[in-house]
Amino acid sequence: MICNSAKMGLIPQRDYFDKDIANSDNTSGYYIIEHNDFVYNPRKSSDAPYGPISRYAYPDAGIVSPLYLCFRAKGDVDTNFFEWYFRSSAWHRYIYMTGDSGARHDRVSIKDDDFFSMPIRFPSSIEQKKIASFLNAIERRISSQQLLVDNLKKYKRGLSDELFGEKGPGERWMTVPFSEAFDLLQNNTFSRDEMSTENGIAYNIHYGDVLIKYGAVVDLSKSKVPYIRSDVSLSKFARSSYLRNGDIVIADTAEDYTVGKAVEIVGVADTKALSGLHTIPCRPKISFASMYLGYFINSKRFRTQILPLVQGTKVSSISKSEIQKTSIAFPSFEVQSQIASVLYALDHRIDICQACVHGLVRTKEALLQQLFI
Repeated sequence: MICNSAKMGLIPQRDYFDKDIANSDNTSGYYIIEHNDFVYNPRKSSDAPYGPISRYAYPDAGIVSPLYLCFRAKGDVDTNFFEWYFRSSAWHRYIYMTGDSGARHDRVSIKDDDFFSMPIRFPSSIEQKKIASFLNAIERRISSQQLLVDNLKKYKRGLSDELFGEKGPGERWMTVPFSEAFDLLQNNTFSRDEMSTENGIAYNIHYGDVLIKYGAVVDLSKSKVPYIRSDVSLSKFARSSYLRNGDIVIADTAEDYTVGKAVEIVGVADTKALSGLHTIPCRPKISFASMYLGYFINSKRFRTQILPLVQGTKVSSISKSEIQKTSIAFPSFEVQSQIASVLYALDHRIDICQACVHGLVRTKEALLQQLFI
């Protein structure tokens, strides 16, 4: 049984759902497809606004739902070329103009005859092969670059576990209770509607950005951090509430067990910044090397302390009182600095490699717009 996914194409049902949805008792009327056949799934998604059309790449025959529309190339046609053609948006306008009105919002409604009347422009077979070969090369480059990023992240996790392990570098590590290491600061409860990406009176470190957007360190002089809008009053915030270099902002709420993820603030200079909704801002009482705490608090050694303290089922959270039951471990200042420097350099390398992936993806998307008209 084969399903047609917008992101993954035609794949075995078991690989997509981790189980079989259809079986021999409920596959009456299903279509048989063979290698290089095409399948149209009219279900809309953000990745395929008019449904995906995918090429079947497996050598053995498969069966697909009768809700799909299946077809086979004929004549002097390169199936790799048309696989790329249907990954472009060149055919979307025809579906939009020809589809039946009053269709379900999540599914394209188009008659088979109308679908197969779709006009398709394509070059000679030689040009088809050249275009497909070129796009395949870019796709392979994207895959290899993404593999590099994934391997670097895996290496960083292993290195972090080793550096912050019980037998980490340095002769002697100290451990102090969280409450002896930090003072808690005031956070705000401003919503996204009270923020701006253009300008404002102060930066705002929002918990959603801590969980998803930021790494272990946020450099306010370089990172794109949202502002609190100029028309929002900050009169209730004491001067000590504004974040300084070395302060830690912990996300106290998440929809999963990423709760407790944190960032260390650097690059403050003359800028103003506050800790936002669902965060626990902390100021070190002890002198730590720059960026050490950002990496330690996100390490396995610290997170294993947090997880037993997390509360909630659908939404996970950790309170200020619970997080103070944890402890902070650290070696000498010199070793802290070395640990932070190594991990920060590795993060920088990962960012460069990930930016390369994004650039390649943008190039591919631009080519899909220009090559198919």
